[in-house]
Amino acid sequence: MIFNIKMMNNEKILLALLPFWNPLIPPMGISSLKSFLQAYGYTVKIIDANVERSFKDFYDEYFETLKEYVARDKRGNFYNLGNEVLKNHMMAHLHYTDEGEYTRLVKDIVYKTFYCRLADNRVSRLNKIISLFYSRFERYFLNLLARERPGVLGLSVYNVTAAASLFAFKLAKETYPHIKTIMGGGIFAGELPPGSANFDFFLEKNLYIDKIIVGEGELLFLKYLQGRLDESQRVYTAKDIGGEILNLDGVGLPDFSDLDVYDYPNLAAYTSRSCPFQCRFCSETVLWGKYRKKKAKQVVKELSALSKQHHYQLFLLADSLLNPIIQDLAYELEQCDTSIYWDGYLKADPSVCNSENTLSWRRSGFYRARLGLESGSPRVLKWMDKKITPAQIKEAVSCLAYAGIKTTTYWVIGYPGETEEDFRQTLALIEELKDDIYEADCNPFSYFFTGQVHSQQWAEGYNRMTLYPEKAREMLIFQTWILKGEPKREQVFKRVCRFVEHCGKLGIPNPYSIKEIYEADERWKQLHKNSVPSMVEFLESRINKGAFIGENKKVKQVLLAKSQYDKEDWGF
Repeated sequence: MIFNIKMMNNEKILLALLPFWNPLIPPMGISSLKSFLQAYGYTVKIIDANVERSFKDFYDEYFETLKEYVARDKRGNFYNLGNEVLKNHMMAHLHYTDEGEYTRLVKDIVYKTFYCRLADNRVSRLNKIISLFYSRFERYFLNLLARERPGVLGLSVYNVTAAASLFAFKLAKETYPHIKTIMGGGIFAGELPPGSANFDFFLEKNLYIDKIIVGEGELLFLKYLQGRLDESQRVYTAKDIGGEILNLDGVGLPDFSDLDVYDYPNLAAYTSRSCPFQCRFCSETVLWGKYRKKKAKQVVKELSALSKQHHYQLFLLADSLLNPIIQDLAYELEQCDTSIYWDGYLKADPSVCNSENTLSWRRSGFYRARLGLESGSPRVLKWMDKKITPAQIKEAVSCLAYAGIKTTTYWVIGYPGETEEDFRQTLALIEELKDDIYEADCNPFSYFFTGQVHSQQWAEGYNRMTLYPEKAREMLIFQTWILKGEPKREQVFKRVCRFVEHCGKLGIPNPYSIKEIYEADERWKQLHKNSVPSMVEFLESRINKGAFIGENKKVKQVLLAKSQYDKEDWGF
C-alpha cells in the first residue's frame, strides 16, 4: 500500500463554497472542517464566494431574464425550479463544443423544467449572462489563488455549485499544478453517489481533481493530510478508515473568523449528524450513516459562546431533525439568563402535537419549525414511510402556531403513484391550516439512480430513464434520471403550479426577498398573539448592536389549548 506524503502544517489549506448557494447561514461544512483541522496544527482559510455582490447580481439577472420568458401561470415554484435550469445551463456552457447542440440543449432544459419553448435569440441572451459570469468568476478565483497561495484546495460541492466548482478546480490545476485539489460535499448524496454511472463518468472527465472525499469529511481529510491513506486511490470513503465516525462530544465550535457574519441573516450551529428516520426519498442516512447527537448542555454552551462572540441571537441549526434533542435543548435554553433564538427542522411527531410542549419551546427561543410534511394523503405518507398522518400534521402545525413559532412547511409533489385525489388532499389540508402555516414551499419529487433509501426498490418497480438524450451527457456530466410511471413529469409540473396558485389565493406566502419576508412576518403577527419577533427586528438589533431581544421569556398561554392527541397512542 502506498501512503500519501504527509502535508506540512505550515502549508495553507484553502476551503471554499462557490456560487450559487443561498447564503442563509455561514457555510457550516467548511467552517467546522477549519476548526477541526486547526486543532491539529494546520493553517486553514475559508471563503464563501456566494456573498460577493457581483455574483449575486449575475444570479438576479439570470432569473429576471428567465422569468421574462416563462408565462406567469407556468412559473410554479420559480426559484427552486429555476435553480435546476441554471445548474444544467452552467454545466453545459463549460463543456459544449458545438454551438448548435448547445443551443438545442438549453432549449430542452428550459422546456423540461417549465414546459415553455425559447427562441434562439432568448437562449443567446441567457448564454451571454452565463459567459459573463464565468469571465468575472475566473478573475475573482485567480486573484484569490494568487493572494492566498494554498498548497491544498478543498471545495465543498453541491448540485447547484458543481459547475463553478469544476471550473475552479480546472483553473487551479492549470495555473498552479502543485496544488492538491480535494472535492467533498453533499453532492455525493444526490447526483453523484459512488457506484453510479454518473460517478464513474465524472471521475473519467474530471482528472484535475486529485482526491474525492465522500461522507463525513473531518476524519478522512485529516488522515489524508497526515499521509495515512492510500495515495493510489482517488476516492476515499468511511470504509477507508474502518467505518470510524466522528465523536461529536469533543468537536470544537465552527470557526467563522474568516467570514463577515453580518452577510448572513442567521448564524449556524448543529446538534447532531445523520437522521434517526429513513424516509424513502431521503439520502441523509445514506450519506452520514449512524445517527448521533451532542448533549444538550454542550449545545447550549456552544450557542452561548457563538452568540457572545458574534453578537448574534438567531441561529439556524443545520441538523436533519431536532426531534431527538428538542425537549432537553429547550429545557437547558430556558434556564439561560440570555435569550437565544433557534430555527431548525422538525418532524411532526406526537411531542409536537402538545401545546404545553410547543409553548415551552417558544419560551426557550424556538423561532421557526421547518416541517417536512410532504403530503396530505394518508396513502402517500405511508408510501414515504413518514410515520405521520394528516391528523397528526394538523395538530402539530396548530400547536406550533399557537405558541407563535413560525411554521415553514415543505411538500413533495408527484411522489411515485400520487394520484389527482392524493394531490387534492394535500391542497385541502393546506387550506384547512392556512392561518397556521407561516410559509409553504413545494418541490417536485426527484429520483436519484442510487443514494436514496428507496432507490433500488424504485428501480425494480419502475422503468427508469434519463431525462436528456445520451449525447447531452458530454455537456451535462450528470444525467438526470426519472421514473417512467404515474404521475408523468409534465403532470407533476402542473401540480406544482397549482400548489403555488392555491397557496397564493389562501394568502400563504413563500417569501424570497427581504420585502416579502417583512410582509410574511407582519401577517404572522396579525394571526398569532404569541408571534415570534420579525426578522427585521433581529437585523436592526444586530446592526445597531442594541440590547438583545428577550421577549421569549415573557410568553404566556393565551388560551386553553390542550391537544386531543397528547395521550393518544399513534400505533406506529
